[in-house]
Amino acid sequence: KQETRHFQEDTGLTRSGRSKEQAEDYRYFPDPDLVPVTPAATWIEELRATLPERPSLRRKRIKEEWNVPDKEMAAMINADVLDIVEATVLLGADPTKARTWWLGEISRIANDQSVAVADLAITPADVAELIALVASGELTDKLARQVVEGVIAGEGKPSEVVTKRGIKVVNDDDALMAAIEKVCAEQAETAEKVRGGHLPAAGALIGAVMKETKGQADAARVRELLLGHLGQA
Repeated sequence: KQETRHFQEDTGLTRSGRSKEQAEDYRYFPDPDLVPVTPAATWIEELRATLPERPSLRRKRIKEEWNVPDKEMAAMINADVLDIVEATVLLGADPTKARTWWLGEISRIANDQSVAVADLAITPADVAELIALVASGELTDKLARQVVEGVIAGEGKPSEVVTKRGIKVVNDDDALMAAIEKVCAEQAETAEKVRGGHLPAAGALIGAVMKETKGQADAARVRELLLGHLGQA
C-alpha cells in the first residue's frame, strides 16, 4: 500500500494525504529519456550547505538563543522586524534591548507616519550604536528617544544627533544637588512629606528635577541624591 504524504514545515513532519491500494494506481511509468542518477553523498552535503536556513528552524533558534517569550516572538514576526532585530544583535546589541527599541519607539514612529518600520531612515547599526550609548551612561532612555527622532529626521548617525542637538546626561552631582535644593525649596510641603517617610511623594520632586534639568538627568541618580538630601537614603 502506498500513499501521498504532505510535509508540515512548522514541525518538519509529514502527514498522510491519500492512499492507493497498489502502486499501479499511481500510474507510474519510466521515462526513457531519463537515465538513473545516483549523486554522491558528498555532493548532496555540499548542496545542503548552500541552502538558506529553514524559516521554522530559524525562528526556533532565535527564540532559544535570545530566550524570547512566545508573545514577543509573534510580535516581531507580525511587525516584520525579525530580520532587522537580528541584524542589530549581530552588531553586538543586547537582544532584549534591540527588540524593545524596534517593537517600541521605532514601531510607534512608523505607525504615526503610516510606513513600514523598514522604510524609516534608521538602520540596525544606528540602533546598535544607540543601545551602546545608553549602556555607557551617555544617554538615558528618554534622551535616546530624542536621538531616534533625530536619526529618522535625517540629522545623521546617533552620535552626530547628540552633538548637533547638544544632548547629554547631567552627571555632575553638584549641578544635580543645586536643582534638587531649588525644587525642594519651591515644593517645601512635598519635601517635608518625603522627609517624614512618605516616599511616594518623592515622585513629584523627581519629576520637577528632571524638568529643571531639561530631561538630561539620570532619574535613578536624582532619586538617590534626593532621598539622601531628605534623610531617606
